[in-house]
Amino acid sequence: MWLVCAGAWVLGMCAAAQPGRVAETRTLEGGAAAGAPGDAGRITGKERLRWFLRSTAGPGSLTGGLFAAGLGTAIDSPGEYGPQWEGFGKRYGMRLTGVATGNAMEAGLGVLLREDPRYFAATGKPFGAQVRNVVDLTFRAYHTDGERHLAVARYAATAGNNLLSNTWRAGSEADWQHAVLRTAEGFGARALANTFAEFAPELWRKLRHRGEP
Repeated sequence: MWLVCAGAWVLGMCAAAQPGRVAETRTLEGGAAAGAPGDAGRITGKERLRWFLRSTAGPGSLTGGLFAAGLGTAIDSPGEYGPQWEGFGKRYGMRLTGVATGNAMEAGLGVLLREDPRYFAATGKPFGAQVRNVVDLTFRAYHTDGERHLAVARYAATAGNNLLSNTWRAGSEADWQHAVLRTAEGFGARALANTFAEFAPELWRKLRHRGEP
């Protein structure tokens, strides 16, 4: 639990931090302007804290927890929690604890590694470029040089969180094999969230436009 406390402390300290160097606008294949705005990589302390809160307790995260806990309750996994409402609550709380821990670790380590955890959509680009953007920013992140690099803080936080959570999980899933599986699921969930962030706003605009008289 000391890692969680350390992450929370770093988040609080970085709230007053100054932004890094302004990133230049980068390009995708073919010279098309990249979807990332000019502040990619120069995340401030307040923006990092805002990312942590939204990613942990925002509507998307909380709704995802409902589906995850509901599925776990339906198949009664792990069995120690049971298939009733009490088990649903335990599963929901366990997931939320894991999400908070992982996000705090990623945000805290990101300060040290100068890694921007935010997602930047390739709005207006061809569909293929948007798909590549989703996949790329699942495993890479912007740094203060304005370039994308391997998201080391994300890897460390996702794997570290799932290994650490073995100390308070039900016995049937508190082993390294389940930790590896949860780590893979964590990146899958990140890709799903990126997909939603990439395509949902454009889809919503089209639906609204179609519904106008």
